[in-house]
Amino acid sequence: MSDSKKNIGNYRWTICALLFFATTINYLDRQVLSLTWSDFIAPEFHWTNNDYGNITALFSIFYAISLLFAGRFVDLMDTKKGFLWAISIWSIGACLHAFSGIATSGIITGNWFVSFEGAKNVIKNINDTGMVISVSVTLFIFSRFVLALGEAGNFPAAIKTTAEYFPKKDRAFSTSIFNAGATVGALAAPISIPFIAKAFGWEMSFIIIGALGFVWMGFWTFMYEKPEKHPKVSASELEYIQQDILADSKIEGYIPEINSKVSLLKCFTYKQTWAFAFGKFMTDGVWWFFLFWTPAYLSSVYDMDSTESALPLFVLYMITLVSIFGGWLPTYFVNKKGMNPYEGRMRAMLIFAFFPLLALIAQPLGHYTYWIPIIIIGIAGAAHQAWSANIFTTVGDMFPKKAIATVTGIGGLAGGLGSTLINKGSGLLFDYSKETDMSFMGFQGIESGYFIIFSICAVCYLIGWFVMKTLVPKYSPITDL
Repeated sequence: MSDSKKNIGNYRWTICALLFFATTINYLDRQVLSLTWSDFIAPEFHWTNNDYGNITALFSIFYAISLLFAGRFVDLMDTKKGFLWAISIWSIGACLHAFSGIATSGIITGNWFVSFEGAKNVIKNINDTGMVISVSVTLFIFSRFVLALGEAGNFPAAIKTTAEYFPKKDRAFSTSIFNAGATVGALAAPISIPFIAKAFGWEMSFIIIGALGFVWMGFWTFMYEKPEKHPKVSASELEYIQQDILADSKIEGYIPEINSKVSLLKCFTYKQTWAFAFGKFMTDGVWWFFLFWTPAYLSSVYDMDSTESALPLFVLYMITLVSIFGGWLPTYFVNKKGMNPYEGRMRAMLIFAFFPLLALIAQPLGHYTYWIPIIIIGIAGAAHQAWSANIFTTVGDMFPKKAIATVTGIGGLAGGLGSTLINKGSGLLFDYSKETDMSFMGFQGIESGYFIIFSICAVCYLIGWFVMKTLVPKYSPITDL
């Protein structure tokens, strides 16, 4: 390694590590419900698959709508304050779930001054199960709304931070690293949350995991500042970070970026926005489906409880860590094949789009052993995270920094809409296939429902890629925003 490489400095990777831990906490918080509802919450409140599907679908739509405003909020507030607001709100929302039992018993009986265990006993003696279901679902939906409102700020703020601290050629790799926090959060969840719930009650799993966000806020407050103002960013590292400014200035028609407000409506006039949004719409729901429904899949098809499914889920998310490679691949295409960053990213995304096709055989081969669908879902999850790291960085390729969080929010809205459709549709389909003992392609009952959803998930990425490539066939940065 040359002296110039050694002397660049590495503080940008410290910031990347902070983004990684924020994303880990983000995914831990949203996973608590999926790992506790079947064994702990549903028996207490008499929930069905459709009730859980309603909650997850509404979370997705809350998250989607919040992303639109979160991106705008982060651009207006700027990165530091925007991130602090986001994680404080979602941590409060995560902890709120724990008090849904007390609130349910309080609303129905008027007795609010009970413990977690006392609330369980009160609810057990309520004869009107319909009222228990209605009130508890409503309270969980409210908690998910607060969680979604805050969590929506994570990715717009993280992508904006990445654009501040990394040149374009490194953004996919840095994004893949912090985005791996989603995998690590999902990985840590099944080996921690069910055991916390079993030992201390499902309520404490929400409180303990939710409190992690407040710890992170202390580190962010003292460790983040913009690179041009940060005392730990050397002049040589700052020059490396800002190398694209000189390169972009050579593009014909280039207009230097100025700090001005970005029109949300104007962002919708660019094909680049629609390409990003469609890619997110087609693929985000796949990841959310696997995240929210895999524990239920193992329970419904293989009769596993939450502690028995801990090892398969751990292995599944270990496999998804391979996604870090997805951030390196575009850099290889840029450095070794001479492509521009956008071309390299799209080439890599096409490769990743083929791996989810394996989901077509997950259910057929699952009759031999549950490990086959677990491995296939893990590979599909790794492909998604690699895809996700690259689709996020297409925004930084095309748009000026002042618009990155806003456009990321627009894409997040589209992704959330796709997630809402697949989560709500899955809940309805699974209940219907189970109740009617539906038969489809040789599968019976709820297994036929899972086969249908797996098949849909398998083809989403290729459809998304071809539409994105049609809308933006070559590198075309926005210079008039």
